[in-house]
Amino acid sequence: MALLSLVTLLALLVYMWITLRVGRARGRYEVPAPATTGHPIFERMYRVQQNTVEQLVVFLPALWIFGTFLSARVGAAVGLFFVMGRILYAVGYVADPAKRSAGFLIGYLSNTVLVLGALAGSAMKLP
Repeated sequence: MALLSLVTLLALLVYMWITLRVGRARGRYEVPAPATTGHPIFERMYRVQQNTVEQLVVFLPALWIFGTFLSARVGAAVGLFFVMGRILYAVGYVADPAKRSAGFLIGYLSNTVLVLGALAGSAMKLP
């Protein structure tokens, strides 16, 4: 379970980094709260943050269910790909929205593996 905990915390640290970037961009590009539109760079950073929240809702339970019923090591490894995908997505999207695809795909495929594995692992434990 320590591996799953570490990957969970890494994912949360990446989310915190993304959130800090949004806050700095809000100040730098003079986008007062609660506005969510303004300078294009701010909007990109904001979209990265929102998309990451949307993906974390799937990632976190899937990671833990996969790790509990199939393999904590494999789950953690797949989870690391998710974390790397989120970083690539964040950097790529802010630089140029057309460059977000690789990071998104890595994260999405990681989530798909975790969800399907969690489903299979859970089903195998049924009486």
